[in-house]
Amino acid sequence: MNLHSKKDFQDCMLSILNPLKPYYSEEKARLTLGVTMAHYDIGATWMEAFSRPLWGLVPFWAGGGKEPEFEEIYRKGLTAGTDEKNPEYWGECTSFDQRFVEMAAISYGIMFAPQVVWDPLTEEQKENLCNYLNKINEHPLPVCNWILFAVLVNIAMKKVGRRYSPEMLEEYLEGLETFYLGEGWYQDGDSGQKDYYISFAIHFYSLIYAVIMEKDDPERAKKYKARAMEFAKQFIYWFDEEGEAIPFGRSLTYRFSQVSFFSVCLLAGLEPFPVPVMKGLIARHLRTWLKRPIFDRDHVLTIGYGYPNLTMAERYNAPGSPYWGMKVFAFLLLPDDHPFWSVEEAPLPKLAPACPQKYADLFVYHYGNHTAAFAPGVYSPNGHGQIVAKYGKFAYDTRFSISVAKSEYELHENAPDNMLAFWINGYVYVRRICEASKITDTEVWSKWSPYPGITVETTITPDAGGHTRVHKITSEIECVAYDCGFAVSRGDFEEVGFVEKVDGVSAQASNEFCSCTVSAILDDNTRTNEVAEKPPVGYMITADPNTNLLYTKTKIPAVKYHICKGEQEIVTRVDAEVI
Repeated sequence: MNLHSKKDFQDCMLSILNPLKPYYSEEKARLTLGVTMAHYDIGATWMEAFSRPLWGLVPFWAGGGKEPEFEEIYRKGLTAGTDEKNPEYWGECTSFDQRFVEMAAISYGIMFAPQVVWDPLTEEQKENLCNYLNKINEHPLPVCNWILFAVLVNIAMKKVGRRYSPEMLEEYLEGLETFYLGEGWYQDGDSGQKDYYISFAIHFYSLIYAVIMEKDDPERAKKYKARAMEFAKQFIYWFDEEGEAIPFGRSLTYRFSQVSFFSVCLLAGLEPFPVPVMKGLIARHLRTWLKRPIFDRDHVLTIGYGYPNLTMAERYNAPGSPYWGMKVFAFLLLPDDHPFWSVEEAPLPKLAPACPQKYADLFVYHYGNHTAAFAPGVYSPNGHGQIVAKYGKFAYDTRFSISVAKSEYELHENAPDNMLAFWINGYVYVRRICEASKITDTEVWSKWSPYPGITVETTITPDAGGHTRVHKITSEIECVAYDCGFAVSRGDFEEVGFVEKVDGVSAQASNEFCSCTVSAILDDNTRTNEVAEKPPVGYMITADPNTNLLYTKTKIPAVKYHICKGEQEIVTRVDAEVI
């Protein structure tokens, strides 16, 4: 796909949204894209699908783009959805309501494209819209990135001279400060999570605040911009040379929103890296996604990651949810004469291989053609879906991706790539969450328990070829454990030249573009008497289809260990290569 000029990127954005047009309701306030459901009600589901395309349309309009049909759809839909008398009214709001999430995109439109979504409305229609948005000030919000939805609503109302809550605005801005950790990193509120929500939510919204409120609140604007510049130095490591992003954390179905932080930096006039570098990263990232089968037969975005996949979904993923990814197009707001539209793409800057990110609880290693993040398993236990897979694995890689479990009954259903999986009484037990952890300049350490009576201390040391794992295990029972490597594609619609080899204490899976070898390291630290009786052996797991996020069929090389009562140490080497 040619992505160079402003028109190229505008056409790209519209190619994603144009297929939605047949699915808007008569009054345009409802957008029905499927029959699967999230935990929230149908009114919120319709509003979500309606609102999220605005993340792409608003900067398109603000940057001079014209699309009369969408302009009419959104003027009509905003009018109907916020009119209590209209049959397509979005419904009343309650505490912690999903509708509050979707108000952010509407506020984005009021602030940056008022000529489309605000100015043409009648006084009555404006009042209805204002009253609806202000409901966010009347109900409690989760203490996380959600507080910034209320910030956007209030500054949008302030900008157009309408009723807003200065008290709630100040309260939420002060609340944001309690999230800040250092080096540009926040945590996502009281959950403690550090993932893409720091980039495509907290930084994204705080930079919008900095742009809109620069004159009214210059100190905060300056602070938010400075934090974003600092954050960028580490966040750039989450991408490899081809623009692929580390598949880590929740909401991965938002796909190309992964790079939207750099888009909003451009909107805010920030250049943490030269414009050609930022253009190259954004363009390559978009291309990697758009070449994948992420759309259905009608070219509607699906829930999933590299392909449609409900197994990896969160409880809040409705059919319209993936359009959060339209945040990537924030740079469309740039004027026609901005250098972004004329410069040639540049590669990533030269990066040091290792980047320990203590505030992110990750050790990121940049190999160039792939990037891996090594995690200690620090996260909130209150999950939304597949949280163990999304936060608790030893390693996350841009090219190998990760797998999610279908069950805890069988290894092939559990697909425990990059986990030490204990097989006990017919069940699979892995690291769910660590009890303690530490990230140094060279390694990641965590202490965890997969099962009552078993404690593991794991030290991971990344290097140029892969990484080494040392597990110090104290167990009250005998059992078997599988130390698993990366999942490797064995092909789907096309052959990939897959080869597997199990030999002694190692197992290898490879194809035309990558390889993973897992080997037991037997040295003086190994309890040789136990090894002699039940030595480790290479093992290959044929994971269930559709467990890996990028590849529909995979195999996972592993080493099978006998775990005895008492204390023992096992050492596993994982070599990973991307060709």
